[in-house]
Amino acid sequence: MPAYHSTLLEHSQAVGNMAILPLRTQFRGPAPSTDKDLDIIDEAIYYFKANVFFRTYEIKSESDRVLIYIILYITECLKKLQKCMSKNDGLKEMYTLAISKFDVPGEPGFPLNSVYAKPSSPTEADSMRQYLQQIRQETGVRICDKVYGEDGKPSKWWLCFAKKKFMDKSLSAPGQ
Repeated sequence: MPAYHSTLLEHSQAVGNMAILPLRTQFRGPAPSTDKDLDIIDEAIYYFKANVFFRTYEIKSESDRVLIYIILYITECLKKLQKCMSKNDGLKEMYTLAISKFDVPGEPGFPLNSVYAKPSSPTEADSMRQYLQQIRQETGVRICDKVYGEDGKPSKWWLCFAKKKFMDKSLSAPGQ
């Protein structure tokens, strides 16, 4: 069975070799806003449980690079949410994770430098960091909504994926 790829192929701009796709978000950043029902974050959450088992992933578009990053970030979110017993605690933890310092493609700590193009200028690097932070903030809020259902209790059907490593990679340093 092949991995799922992004169906959102239309984009007007890119940073490095990542597409800047429209997002349904209230967070500020370079991504244009959209009112469509499905954006790249929804797509990543929807395909997460199926894609997380793959050790290899064929990149077919710039949108797939965004999808890969979000899937890796969801895994980091789930690791943090394992320790949170309420949705409020989870939202605080997700906000802290989203705004914490993180590596972008081209920096030595980024796990997939072979897949992502290094930004060509400091301005492009800053734009990429803002875009990824915007994605991280919105993904954290949405994954909290998935993990903590109507009853407010954490879902074991989501948290059981916290130990999985998509493509045998992790955005966090070993041991974190």
